[in-house]
Amino acid sequence: MADQQAAPAGPDLSQGITLSEFSGATLLGHVGDEEVLLVRSGAEIFAIDAHCSHYHGPLAEGVVDGESIRCPWHHACFDLRTGEATRAPALNPLAVWNVEHEGGRIFVRQKRAQPKPRVIAAADAPGKIVIVGGGAAGFAAAEMLLRQDFSGGIVMLSSEAAAPVDRPNLSKDYLAGSAPEDWLPLRPDDFYRGAAIDLRLNTEVASIDTRAKAVVLAGGETIAYDRLLLATGAEPVRLPIPGADQPHVHVLRSLADCRAIIASSDGARRAIVIGASFIGLEAAASLRARDIEVHVVGLEQRPMERVLGPAMGDFVRALHEEHGVIFHLGDTVTAIDGKRASLKSGGVIEADVVVVGVGVRPRLALAEKAGLAIDRGVAVNAYLETSVPGIYAAGDIARWPDPHSGEKIRVEHWVVAERQGQTAARNMLGAREAFDAVPFFWSQHYDVPINYVGHAEKWDEIAVDGDIAGKDCLLRYSSGGRVLAVASIYRDTASLEAELAMEKATR
Repeated sequence: MADQQAAPAGPDLSQGITLSEFSGATLLGHVGDEEVLLVRSGAEIFAIDAHCSHYHGPLAEGVVDGESIRCPWHHACFDLRTGEATRAPALNPLAVWNVEHEGGRIFVRQKRAQPKPRVIAAADAPGKIVIVGGGAAGFAAAEMLLRQDFSGGIVMLSSEAAAPVDRPNLSKDYLAGSAPEDWLPLRPDDFYRGAAIDLRLNTEVASIDTRAKAVVLAGGETIAYDRLLLATGAEPVRLPIPGADQPHVHVLRSLADCRAIIASSDGARRAIVIGASFIGLEAAASLRARDIEVHVVGLEQRPMERVLGPAMGDFVRALHEEHGVIFHLGDTVTAIDGKRASLKSGGVIEADVVVVGVGVRPRLALAEKAGLAIDRGVAVNAYLETSVPGIYAAGDIARWPDPHSGEKIRVEHWVVAERQGQTAARNMLGAREAFDAVPFFWSQHYDVPINYVGHAEKWDEIAVDGDIAGKDCLLRYSSGGRVLAVASIYRDTASLEAELAMEKATR
């Protein structure tokens, strides 16, 4: 007998429900085979697709904020009226449905034509925008310019060989072998041609002529701009040790890096990951999924303690050890001779593949050479504009005034980079919109997701709600009685609520 597809959840909204059946903020139902979410906002009721367009997160478990709804998994945000993905990491809109009121009942029967996103009325729209960088911030900026009906020229200059990809996947599902490569591109290659984006890959920018308002390519070609976005990102730190340049020793940043690790892993028995960072431990989990013995060597006494604190650090170590990872902490690799890695402690580990994950450095050379103000990153104001008018910076290089911590901060998070790219795009069109999003990232270790909102470089108290070892917890990192950041495991709604509380505290 053939398997039967599970029936959609909730009531059939095409048959109608009474107002008494819809007593909360949201109600999950269906129209035919499609799941639809009813959302109450004030006196209005909206109907929208029930799953986030990013990784299919369940919006029924999300949080409603005014006329928007936020996804519990990775904190994407959607406009209830238009379905637009207003905040990364989601980029694609959701379908919205007509809501009809008849005889005291609510009916949802058909989708509306996709409403247009809200567009900024630019008083002084630039003729050409040049974006240097093909990562999260650069792509998100170009995509937002299109949404805003920008009719000028868009040039994107990327040093990478591939069009913009979903970089978080490179250390997670794709490296683990559980995601196909066609999941990686943020848009298909023909998107750029169809959108008239002049995407140039394998392209190095040598300098910026701020007086002439032009970028100069390594080959000598100059490209004029009216507005310029620097989104050059960061580059992996490479170990200055003998043997680090061998073909089986890798860093992990680009699609090419990931492909090289996968190729080296074919038939490998043992791997060394140098660095107990987020990227290093995500890579360790992915290599374990390929049934490779993994040794993690790190200077830290506890993995991730600097960001997550000692209790969460101990949990992360125990989680990886449960999956067979062998740690060598308080140690480092001093040389790699063939497949023999020598440790400072005197030990030797033989491995077929080595992944170096000891951090990244922001790519600041271009901005420094152009004379932009530098402060452990490219200094920008609240609108992400640099010290030179008309030049903006976003992503891993940008140090901005964070209203939540009250500090100037620079973070290397994918979602922050995307959201900054979106804000910079709107500001290049004249919006004057302050970047005030609370920093957010997620990290995946086997079946355990860790969500983190806010930014705490130091704290004097960590309050734990729940059970860390039981994988059900929320940790608040405070300084002087003020919550600066929140980390959580399987407390998705509470994580979203913490994000909203931080936002509202500075409004």
